[in-house]
Amino acid sequence: MLYAIMSEDVDDSLAKRQSARPAHLKRLQDLQDEGRLIIAGPHPAIDCNTPGDAGFSGSLVIAKFTDLQQAKDWADIDPYVSAGVYSNVLVKPFKQIFPQ
Repeated sequence: MLYAIMSEDVDDSLAKRQSARPAHLKRLQDLQDEGRLIIAGPHPAIDCNTPGDAGFSGSLVIAKFTDLQQAKDWADIDPYVSAGVYSNVLVKPFKQIFPQ
């Protein structure tokens, strides 16, 4: 089943994001290599693809997991969590309708 992992950043998270980014991206690459990643990316803090010093306000990951607990367990050990980037992480089941 698919699960949406929606994360909100703490204020001024850019430096923390940058330091933990390689490990964070490695985990996402692993999901992609396993054929489980649907989409992933950050939410720019301003209306721009390259927000510069404004940074990001959170992230979204949609991926396949066995069940809700597995998705939560995966999200709990994200490097952005341990680096203090995220203030809140919400994991919910997701039903994809489009694209088919």
